[in-house]
Amino acid sequence: MRVVLDTSVLVAAERSKHGASHALLMRLPDARFQPVVSVALFAEYRAAVLRPENVLHRSQAQAEGFLDFILSVSHLQEIFFLWRPALPDPNDDLILELAVAAGCRYIVTHNVRDFRGTEKWGIAAVTPGDFLNLLKT
Repeated sequence: MRVVLDTSVLVAAERSKHGASHALLMRLPDARFQPVVSVALFAEYRAAVLRPENVLHRSQAQAEGFLDFILSVSHLQEIFFLWRPALPDPNDDLILELAVAAGCRYIVTHNVRDFRGTEKWGIAAVTPGDFLNLLKT
């Protein structure tokens, strides 16, 4: 199944090895799910992950390697239709549009309430911990 990983998941995984975000990304590649990215989302990933406050204990090259890995295990999806505005935060609309275009059932995020309304498209917003639990069942 394809899923969209919100930028908050990548940043959390980069900042801590102890949380559900890191545990989820350590599973990649996984036959049960595949992250989906668009050019716009990957640009957002890159901008967030390479901020000095997020690189922390890694070099710039290691952070770039992390991004290269995420891209290598992800499905690159083109988006042909925009439904803006659809969510309370217009910056989150690109995540929803990607999820719809790729036929995703889940958006994995730390900001679940920012994605209220995705149910209209048959998409559930879940935390990384909740998504790990879904993978167990």
